[in-house]
Amino acid sequence: MKKKILASILSAGMLVSLMAGCGSNAAETGNEVQSGGTEKSSDSEKQSTKVDNADDAIQGLIDSTDGTVELTLWCSETEAYQTTMKEIVDEFEAAYPDVDFDITIGAESEANCKDDVLADPEAAADLFVFADDQLVDMVNAGVLQSIDATYTYDPAETNAVSTVEAASVDGTLYAYPLTASNGYFLFYDKNELTDEDVSSWDNLLAAAEAKGKTVGMEVSGAWFLYGFFAGAGLDMHLGDDGKNVCNWNATDTKYTGADVAAAVTKICQSSAMVNCVNEDAQAFALDGKMIADVNGTWATNAFMEAYGDGYAAVKLPTFTVNGDQVQMSSFAGYKFLGVNSYSKNIGWSMLLAEYITSEASQEKIGVATGEGPANINAAASEEIANLPALAALTDQSNYADLQRVGDNYWDPAATLGQSLVEGKYDDVQALLDEAVEGITQ
Repeated sequence: MKKKILASILSAGMLVSLMAGCGSNAAETGNEVQSGGTEKSSDSEKQSTKVDNADDAIQGLIDSTDGTVELTLWCSETEAYQTTMKEIVDEFEAAYPDVDFDITIGAESEANCKDDVLADPEAAADLFVFADDQLVDMVNAGVLQSIDATYTYDPAETNAVSTVEAASVDGTLYAYPLTASNGYFLFYDKNELTDEDVSSWDNLLAAAEAKGKTVGMEVSGAWFLYGFFAGAGLDMHLGDDGKNVCNWNATDTKYTGADVAAAVTKICQSSAMVNCVNEDAQAFALDGKMIADVNGTWATNAFMEAYGDGYAAVKLPTFTVNGDQVQMSSFAGYKFLGVNSYSKNIGWSMLLAEYITSEASQEKIGVATGEGPANINAAASEEIANLPALAALTDQSNYADLQRVGDNYWDPAATLGQSLVEGKYDDVQALLDEAVEGITQ
């Protein structure tokens, strides 16, 4: 099949470029947007990004539609995402009662989305939620429809600048910003732990040991392990040549790679420390065993249930390296909604994408999942701003780096993490050298 091109959309009446200015969002989205602002304005001051001929463009799309509009949407497999997306899709269908829709919502991990889309773009979903670090590969593969025109509002105006920049390549927007909270921090039970306890790994583990409780983190996960090495000032990033740059085996830095490795292993040797994946951590917390865990916003609901009125969240703890307290770093990132350039219904896919990433929908998703909206006004809403997990993520963002790594990072880093967890190595420098060789090859 030939790749779909934007001209087919424009011929259906979608005529407004992304550079269109202000106006209120279409009534269908239920949004109130102050372009470029951080707070909702009063009714008399409201500006919007609705295009002047939006109704004509949408009517043109409706008029050009013949038969059933079949669309597939891929989003997170979590119950909160699946349920909320179904509600939003139902609302979208109700907004256009004269159109016969058949919209299927599939379960797809954001982490695996790129691989599954690129495996067979023509068989992939029309719309899919994915992590921001997959954008460039998808653009290079030609599977993302660039957002050269809009129906109801301009996503470049309604979302945080950082999310728009991350969703763009060479000045062209290729995806709709959805969330700005793809990072990690510490969930904890404040009925069991004090502010001082959660300020450092030393205090945290000592308190958990004294209570016969546990603390969780997927130390063997490459995504989480990064926080220790980056926090100690060691480097890991994607170079301009497309290869990873990594000095985790450095011997001439303030804190050497061996220093950090020793610190990580010491943490893992605590009787209270559990190296575990997200699902296990949630189960341990629900059983009353785990009183703190390094995790992300997707786990919010489980920890709220587990900790009840003790539910709390905070930035990552410091850890001891050569006698110094060093603040852990982390990866930060966003989630985007992409439209498949091979979709048979590009116009409807883009209109649905606007609806899903509108202010009202982003706020609904944020409340349901605990993830922070990319939309400026949704993120500033009282209901979102008061969520402990998002407050913790905001604090941690001061020590976070945008996730930009090549594929060769993940397996060697995970192998290194597992070795540090087990502490079964004779020569730590050789272990680090091997990991860096794999990461940078």
